[in-house]
Amino acid sequence: MKISYNWLKQFINTDWEAEKTGELLTDLGLEIEGIEEFSSVKGGLKGIVVGHVLSCEQHSNADRLKVTKVDVGGDEPIQIVCGAPNVAAGQKVPVATVGTTLYDNEGNPWQIKKGKIRGEVSEGMICAEDELGLGASHDGIMVLDNELTPGTLASEILKIENDTIFEIGLTPNRADAMSHWGVARDLRAGLIQQDNPIELITPSTSNFNIENRTLKMEVSVKNNELAPRYCGVTISEIVVQESPDWLKNRLNAIGLTPINNVVDVTNYVLHDLGQPLHAFDASKVSGNEIIVKTLEKGTKFTTLDGVERELHEEDLMICDAEKPLCIAGVFGGENSGVTNQTSSIFLESAYFNPVSIRKTAKRHALNTDASFRFERGIDPNITEYALKRAAILICELAGGIITSNITDIYPKKIEDHQVFLNYSKANSLIGTKIDKEIIKRILSSLEIKVNNVTETGIGMTIPAYRNDVTREADVIEDILRVYGYNNIEVSEKLNSSIVNTTGINDYELQNLLANQLIAQGFHEILNNSLTSPKYAELSEQINEEHHVKMLNPLSNELSVMRQSMIFGALEVAAYNLNRKQSNIKIFEFGKTYHSYSEKREEKNHLTLLLSGNTHEDNWAANPSKPSDFFFGKGIVMSLLERFGINKVSEKELKDDLFAEGISIERGKTKLAVVGVLTKNVTKAFGIDSEIIVADFNWDALIASVSTKNTIVKPISKFPAVKRDFALLIDEAVTFGDLKNTALQTERSILKDVQLFDVYKGKNLPEGKKSYALSFALQDENKTLTDKQIDKTMQKLQQRFEKDFGASLR
Repeated sequence: MKISYNWLKQFINTDWEAEKTGELLTDLGLEIEGIEEFSSVKGGLKGIVVGHVLSCEQHSNADRLKVTKVDVGGDEPIQIVCGAPNVAAGQKVPVATVGTTLYDNEGNPWQIKKGKIRGEVSEGMICAEDELGLGASHDGIMVLDNELTPGTLASEILKIENDTIFEIGLTPNRADAMSHWGVARDLRAGLIQQDNPIELITPSTSNFNIENRTLKMEVSVKNNELAPRYCGVTISEIVVQESPDWLKNRLNAIGLTPINNVVDVTNYVLHDLGQPLHAFDASKVSGNEIIVKTLEKGTKFTTLDGVERELHEEDLMICDAEKPLCIAGVFGGENSGVTNQTSSIFLESAYFNPVSIRKTAKRHALNTDASFRFERGIDPNITEYALKRAAILICELAGGIITSNITDIYPKKIEDHQVFLNYSKANSLIGTKIDKEIIKRILSSLEIKVNNVTETGIGMTIPAYRNDVTREADVIEDILRVYGYNNIEVSEKLNSSIVNTTGINDYELQNLLANQLIAQGFHEILNNSLTSPKYAELSEQINEEHHVKMLNPLSNELSVMRQSMIFGALEVAAYNLNRKQSNIKIFEFGKTYHSYSEKREEKNHLTLLLSGNTHEDNWAANPSKPSDFFFGKGIVMSLLERFGINKVSEKELKDDLFAEGISIERGKTKLAVVGVLTKNVTKAFGIDSEIIVADFNWDALIASVSTKNTIVKPISKFPAVKRDFALLIDEAVTFGDLKNTALQTERSILKDVQLFDVYKGKNLPEGKKSYALSFALQDENKTLTDKQIDKTMQKLQQRFEKDFGASLR
């Protein structure tokens, strides 16, 4: 937000340097992101001085050129070759001396240099209006007052304005500071704290005068919740024309382009007081009737930018007896605004519901100065005052007269806030004790009314325009920012509480697994917790009744909290695949959110997604192969092993998101799921590739780690032995079934079971498959004998035959 220092000084009479003022504003919470100089004339007429033409002779080699001698206040006159037809001896003229930078009509700079023109030396330039940026005339040079002294700076005698502009990084909560008046209020409070008592100068509206009542507008508000206050007045006999220089300078200084005197006044008052206004051409208001209401969904409306928009049933509109005129608080209509032919207007000043305006602005992708203020919450108590202020200015600048009473529809007054401040709570939060009288002085400087004072605290009334101050903590923050954060001394004593801890830190475990995943080629992502409710259509596991819904969503695509992290990962995958990044390995730590009848829950997850090849092709590595379910499962198992979780069971995954997959469990606790997503799910994101996803229950993992006792043993000095089986089994039997059965059958010396080959196809009976299993046997205390090994293998074979009907091939 841009703030003009000259404009600011209309409210507060201060002679502080701009740099110092900027520092104070930053300390007050209005962070100054930059300070720049502004001049109503580009370049500020630097290098331009008053010259006295001593002589003017015809150029010997050019009929249209004159050779002049000009006194510019130096020791000697300078010679200038001039082509203006009106240059003459005895004149006082503006002279651009050598080294001066001027600007052409397009704003491009060029520099005055000493040179020769047709053989005659020229040491400067006698300027016309357009060459200085003071007007459009190029008929001849400017002729100045003959009483001026040669060498006087032109910037001192010509009507230009130099200003300092503050760029304020305004935070969304500081709606009260969205104007020069609001910033001046804060600056005054800061100056008072600096022992520089100063008054706030408020523009007077005492000369507001109703000339007659010949143009009355009937105003009705159909929805007082969306438009709590609505004011208006008519002004007639206006002449729409260019604004005076002072007004154009004010608007130009903050980056606004002047349009005409009526529109410029509404923009001026908006940035002056923070109250948006809108002027309607009264001749285009059918039936002399203004109706504030919503319209049917799908109603077409063309805005000022010429775009036809389709209205939502919740969009508040300003209408006349026949048609909509304006999207309330956001954007005007194409056919109701002020033009050069306008002779009478209806001037609107209102307070609209901030949530309604924000929804409408987002819905139509419109961001205007008016919506910026309305959606953050303006002061409901200056609506009429700002209207009078603007009406007076329009009458002064456009020659109008006020031709109706002010309509002010305000059925339910927006009350000020009542807050009680406890001294001990304030001192505790601030970290030091501030004198009670200083606290009262700060509150008074912020226009906070002190109602009663007790030994323990202060009861006060907060003005309605401070919609960010509703609690005791908010008042304390206001006191602290005015008192000065830099004035709070740092204690030499450090206090700390002893916290009982299990020794397991969530973030350390996250870093542990994140480092392992990154080493395996993964990239971490961070998605928005807000998501689209339409994802519930992709899975029965996501229940719409369990959505945590946003009360004021930015859009329908971001209207609920996510119940699954998989869809966010798919959005990232689709984005990368569409940009030819075919090999994807991503992971995310995050939360899912669920609303149940009795409570709401947050659940922590770690989600992995893989697609494409296992690694990039290169000359030294084996040819890359596509990531598949088993590759994904291997990643999951390696992470569990990194956590020290080895003894887990695998169960078939029954989830309509997955075409195939397993659930990895420890006891009755599900630790993770891993599998291949169905084509229906990936197709919904425009993905043709196979997607493997793993989703960890992070809370269950943490609980598993916290209850696990780690036992450290030396490496056995006795060798391990490996034996293999090739089993013919039913297709329904899984490797997990075989492995768990084997480990239960032989608990003492069987250390591991691995599957190293699977065969399905010809030469096998119908419904059968072949598994080749490798068994690792080891005794911690002695070397195994062939008799022990054979006995163990026979026992395993018998168990497989009994439980699974297996046979050796």
